[in-house]
Amino acid sequence: MRARLGDWVFEPGWASTFACLLLLPLLLALGFWQSDRARQKAELQAVFAERFEQPPVALAQVDPSAPNHRYLRVVASGRYDGAHQFLLDNQVRDGRPGYHVLTPLRVGEGGAILINRGWVPLGASRQTLPDIAVDDRSIILRGWLAQPANPGLRWGEATGAASSWPRVIPYVDYSRLAELLNYPLDAALILLEPGEAAGYWRDWQPRFGGIGPERHRGYAAQWFGLAVALVILYLAVNIRRSPRQP
Repeated sequence: MRARLGDWVFEPGWASTFACLLLLPLLLALGFWQSDRARQKAELQAVFAERFEQPPVALAQVDPSAPNHRYLRVVASGRYDGAHQFLLDNQVRDGRPGYHVLTPLRVGEGGAILINRGWVPLGASRQTLPDIAVDDRSIILRGWLAQPANPGLRWGEATGAASSWPRVIPYVDYSRLAELLNYPLDAALILLEPGEAAGYWRDWQPRFGGIGPERHRGYAAQWFGLAVALVILYLAVNIRRSPRQP
């Protein structure tokens, strides 16, 4: 292929054309993917802000795992299963490592839902776990339905490496935890309101595992910028000025 515009001639080589055709769609796809991720997370932030102050609804009246109920404010009653609690690992706050305390609340007919009672710091070592004892009296609590951050790679055993309680877990797998507890577990958890008793540090925000919509927009801009740079480079390599005829 050859094209002329005045004194300039565009005559691309097959190697550069093949590379451009291969890389350009990939760069654009990554840019649009990051843009879509930013849009999804911005929508979740808007939903969180809208539902944060709404009056609570009874947990028994909704499906906790339904996507459209995420961040719905609920009121639940039951008893904590203090003998079988989980410490969700790798939860960092202000640069300090720690855990989220997940305690099953026995509700309804033998089932349960996990209550995120907040963040606690890592102890002197991983062999010394924090004291997260909780009363097993019948209680009524309020919070917001949510899902834990979904890790990109699920390393380690979902039910924890040790057999003692509380269990330190790397991520939340509801079905595996239900097998361990030996009773049904709703596929959602409740973020305990800051004013509720028996909780730890709670400053709930839709953090999405540390990557918010702003960072996704930044990544999208980088991918689109690389796509533009690729096109410019392709043109620069394959365009030349034709010599003037005497």
